[in-house]
Amino acid sequence: MGYDLVIFDNDGVLVDSEPVANTILAGYLTELGHPTSYEDSIRDYMGAAVHRVHDLVLERTGQRLPADFDETLHARTFAAFERELTPVPGVVDVLRALAAQSAPYCLASSGSHARIRVGHRAAGLTRWFGEEVIFSAQDVGRGKPAPDLFLHAARTMGVDPARCAVVEDSPLGVRAAVAAGMDVYAFTGMMPVERLTGATAHFADMKELPGLLELPV
Repeated sequence: MGYDLVIFDNDGVLVDSEPVANTILAGYLTELGHPTSYEDSIRDYMGAAVHRVHDLVLERTGQRLPADFDETLHARTFAAFERELTPVPGVVDVLRALAAQSAPYCLASSGSHARIRVGHRAAGLTRWFGEEVIFSAQDVGRGKPAPDLFLHAARTMGVDPARCAVVEDSPLGVRAAVAAGMDVYAFTGMMPVERLTGATAHFADMKELPGLLELPV
């Protein structure tokens, strides 16, 4: 493999959660009097930690979201995950190829640890990720596009950032990986190429990823 560590984003890269989560977020914000379409939610919040929702609503409207916003959003999202979440097509084959080569990998997500675990249980990915290789924006305080999360993951895994490959699907995630000094492979399953600027390469199908990573399959 051409890298010492592969760092996966979670939502939209490992679990096909972005359509579910952004539908719920858009609906909840609209319910609270902040009209938001699904497309608005994808544009503004995809790949971000929940504090970005609070920050943008306050910036745009001067109003704070309810104190129980995070709790309610998570409850609705987790319930939907349990009903309908699936892995991103082809990603299990990528994980299987990494494991076959004993190639180190981890995940670094803007989502909370609870959200990650609920999603993995629902999508059948728990076996691939022990607690020691799961990193959340909760661990560092600042989510993407700050590089902190990716740098924390690399440091904990004992790998130089320059030897890391990040797999991302959002503009915020790509920016964070670039800022961390890492190569980043941008998955265009939901986001057009022109919004994922700065990536080392783009790919539209998980079948392409092992080749990009120089990983035997």
